[in-house]
Amino acid sequence: MTKEKELSEKRKEFVPSAAYNVTPIIASSASGCKLTGMDGEEYIDFATGIGCLNIGHTHERVVEKVKEQVDKYSHLCWHVTMDETYINLAEKLSEKAIQGPAETLLVNSGAEAVENAIKVTRHYTGNSGIITFENAFHGRTNMALALTSKVDPYKKGFGPFPSEVIRAPYAYCYRCPVNEEYPECDLACLNFFDKLFKEYISEDETGSLIVEPIQGEGGFIVPPDGYLKELEKICNERDIPMIVDEIQSGMGRTGDLFAFEHDDLNPDVVTIGKSLGGGFPLTATVGREEIMESPQKGGLGGTFGGNPVGCVAALEAIEIVEENLDRAQDLGEILTERLNELKESHEIIGDIRGRGLMQAVELVKDREKKTPAPEERDQILAELHSKGLILLGAGTFNNVIRFLPPLTISEEKLKEGLDIFESALK
Repeated sequence: MTKEKELSEKRKEFVPSAAYNVTPIIASSASGCKLTGMDGEEYIDFATGIGCLNIGHTHERVVEKVKEQVDKYSHLCWHVTMDETYINLAEKLSEKAIQGPAETLLVNSGAEAVENAIKVTRHYTGNSGIITFENAFHGRTNMALALTSKVDPYKKGFGPFPSEVIRAPYAYCYRCPVNEEYPECDLACLNFFDKLFKEYISEDETGSLIVEPIQGEGGFIVPPDGYLKELEKICNERDIPMIVDEIQSGMGRTGDLFAFEHDDLNPDVVTIGKSLGGGFPLTATVGREEIMESPQKGGLGGTFGGNPVGCVAALEAIEIVEENLDRAQDLGEILTERLNELKESHEIIGDIRGRGLMQAVELVKDREKKTPAPEERDQILAELHSKGLILLGAGTFNNVIRFLPPLTISEEKLKEGLDIFESALK
């Protein structure tokens, strides 16, 4: 019995099947864009831990900083004693994510960052209603699941969920929720907010609006130019804090440090995660000073939040990401061009969308009817894994393949991975 087979049997015995992994791979090591399985098989990684490794696996500069920090101390708990790593990272994120005076809370997961964003905006406004969007994903804790827009597998059987969560249509132009065409539509999907504030919740009972600038699990849905800016205007006119969830789209993934920069937004709160920790579990809720200062002392916290090892990894990861922003744009152009070429020659590809190195293909059985092709998607993913390329699915209809190669990947390896992808489409 091989080592991988032995571990697979142990996994079946001791790990819940609900903690599902989409590939049969059990990793033994990883570096850059390369992942090696227990039996020595090698893969090109276009999944990067679901976007947690924008700088690639085990980046040498991060590894060095982590080793230095572990020799000093690995954990203190800032509820007991604060340390310089937390303070320095909070300073950097506050300055980069928010215009004007801002403060940062460091936690462990994207869901925690979202939960705290809801907490602080509710406390600040005194209002409990939250506006979220169709196709949204904000995490797996109870409040985050209430904000999420997909039942199976995320929400099924886990309710009840918090009430006072109102869902609005997102600008999913390939499958327009109001059956219009952009740009002739004049962003007609935003007209729903007139109905929302009349029929579902009053603006003076709304604590915040939370939105992904590019929807992640929903299928890498990129709203058209002007949509997010108009959404910001709707919030500003009603004094509703706008939370921008950058957990998957941030940290240089789109060619900007944050995806909201493309639309010149000025959010009130930003949630940051995944690649922030450079491979370590670290996330952040960053907000305007008056919002973050609203809760009472002791109202925010968490034992392992802002762990020093994660903080030094994050400080170095931010520098590496900023050095590679142009690279994300340049490689993103190569990725876009190649995917569009494949769309021309493969009828199963209905749509190509994304920005930088955050891109996706939506697969359909029929281009005219746009019938989702989930079975074909799963077959392609399985074949890709067998051929040495790790890619993940996404999408409300389970028919999207997402591309999340590291920003540090070589052009040669990017093209090699795309060659493998093309071979699985035939």
